[in-house]
Formats: sequence, C-alpha cells, structure tokens
Amino acid sequence: MTQNAKSFLVIRRDNIGDLVCTTPLLRALREHFPDALICTLVNSYNAPVLANNSDVNEIYAYTKAKHRQNGTSLARLYWERLKLFWALRRRRFDYVLLAGQSQGTRLMRLAKFIAPHQILIQPETANGHEVERVFRMLTPLGIDTPPPLLRIVPDVVRAAALRQHLFPQGTPTPLIGLHISARKPSQRWPTEHFVELAQNIHRLYGASFLLFWSPGNEANPQHPGDDEKAQQIMHALASLPIQACPTQQLEELIAGLSLCDSVICSDGGAMHLAAGLGKPILCFFGKSDRARWHPWGVPYQLLQPPSLEVTDISVAEALEGFKKL
Repeated sequence: MTQNAKSFLVIRRDNIGDLVCTTPLLRALREHFPDALICTLVNSYNAPVLANNSDVNEIYAYTKAKHRQNGTSLARLYWERLKLFWALRRRRFDYVLLAGQSQGTRLMRLAKFIAPHQILIQPETANGHEVERVFRMLTPLGIDTPPPLLRIVPDVVRAAALRQHLFPQGTPTPLIGLHISARKPSQRWPTEHFVELAQNIHRLYGASFLLFWSPGNEANPQHPGDDEKAQQIMHALASLPIQACPTQQLEELIAGLSLCDSVICSDGGAMHLAAGLGKPILCFFGKSDRARWHPWGVPYQLLQPPSLEVTDISVAEALEGFKKL
C-alpha cells in the first residue's frame, strides 16, 4: 500500500447470502482503489465466503454466541470480541462502510467506536436487488457504475480433492447440484418432488447429481439438519448416478458447488454461493422478495407460487423451468 492509499473496513455481520451480495462492492473498491487497504469485519459463520478473494487484504471475524463451540464461555467470547474491536480502532481506517441494515443503533455505535475518518451507510431510500442497495454506498466515493458480478473463489486444493473422492473416473456431465435444505419452512420443497424431478432430468438429459444438505437431525432446535430427508432421496434414487455431499463446513459446500454445471435449490445462502460461482440456477422462492434476492448475474429460472409456499410448486413446473436453463 502506498503512503497516500486509502483504507476501508466493510462491515457485514449477517447471513451468508447477504455477504455474497456484498462482493460486487468489494470488487468495485479494488478496481477504483487498487492500492487501498480493504478489510472486512464478518462473523465466523460467513467468513469463508471471502476466503481466497483477492479483493480483500484482511478478514476480521468474531464468533456469535449462537455459533460458539467446544464449551467456550460467553465471557471469553465477549472478551475476544472486545479485543478485536480495539484492534480495529487502532487501524485508523479512512472509511467504515456499514453494509446492509446499517441504521441499527448497535452497528452505528461500533462504527463510531472504530473511529474512522468517515462512515458510509446504505441510503434509506435504497431499493432494487440487495447487490444494488449495498452498492449505492459507494456513490460518495465517486463510484457510480453498474455493480459487477458476485465473486466466490473456491479452494482449488479442496475442490480437487473432493472431485477425486467423488469421481475418481472423471467428473460426469451434466452434473446437477441438488441442495435440499432451507432455513425457512416456506422454502422447503418436498422430498418426493426432488426424487421425481431428478428422475425426469436424468431421463431427458442423462444427468448425474450431487446431493447437498445441512447435516444433522431435523429435531435439533438450534441447528436442524436434513439427514433423514437426504437418506430418503438417496434410497429412492439408488439406480441413478448420484453422490451424497453433506457439508459440515461452508468451505465444503463452496467446493462441491464449484463442481456442478447447474444448481437446483431454494432461496438461501447456497443459491447465492452458486451464483457467485457462475452457475445457472433453478430456484424455489416462498416468502422471499424475489426482486431483492433473486440470483445475481447468472442465468436463472425462479419459481414462486401465489401461496408463497414452495410446497405448491409442482414437479412439472420445476422440470419446465429446468428445461429453460
């Protein structure tokens, strides 16, 4: 970094998809300020979104209380967080950018504590896609271009190892990713629908499949998983070329999605990761704002029934959407 180069701290501490939708902002900052110090403050859960991203110099991450592991005490968690915030204050950033819901009192207090020369927030009148809403924060910096594409960079070593493990004889094509998990109940497509859709796609295109899901028991109140649903699908599709790819870590999901030719999923973090990897997407939307959260910058077919319940999307509709990809 040259002596007069600027320094930026971009804060985005919420969900995976939200951080993915902030990567065009980071790309534009790097393009307009190639010598700048660009740092991010994220959480330990979404931090892998930015791994291997050359637009970012340093990634600062803290652990949310709900994500703590190995018996870490709350006192230690908050002490580590406080030390991190003091370290950021000592960096004396030129700009702090509050991405997303930046008007929150707690987030603004944090930005003021870090004490940059200037705090940039998302305009209150921002509308359109989440990428566009966040990107408008750059207007005071003289950046008024259309937002670039999302950017997710898989770990090439991890992706190669996964490819060799799953497909030692070579990766089949077309390879379709099926991601069956969704945080919101309104976004969950039935197991039998996934089975029937995969059977039809294989019959028409000779496709192979990678099955992704959040591991765990659905009865777990904190981190419900879809092990039972995945097991049912794998059993029903035993005669098809399908490989199971449970993802304990976000890095594993990114590596797995990178192997696919296209992805079928509900609205959520996996959908935005797939878009960041440049994958065509068939996506199911329930109680989601399609104008704000549709896949950015890639071919996609979005299905959203009038009931806003994904269960009401038929297999025939999904198959027709896939054909259009």
